[in-house]
Amino acid sequence: MLRWAFIFLLFGLIAALFGFTTLAGAAIGIAKILFYLFLALFLVLLLIGLSVGGKPSK
Repeated sequence: MLRWAFIFLLFGLIAALFGFTTLAGAAIGIAKILFYLFLALFLVLLLIGLSVGGKPSK
């Protein structure tokens, strides 16, 4: 998912460089959404892992 965010970010920056402002804005908007979705999912899974995880039993 993070890879797709970077792909859309690069696509948006290249489109902005060539003057396609509407397309660039849409691509960067999608990249932001995917990045924040990835970040939220990471934090939720991190909290679950910290609360459920413990020392392994022998």
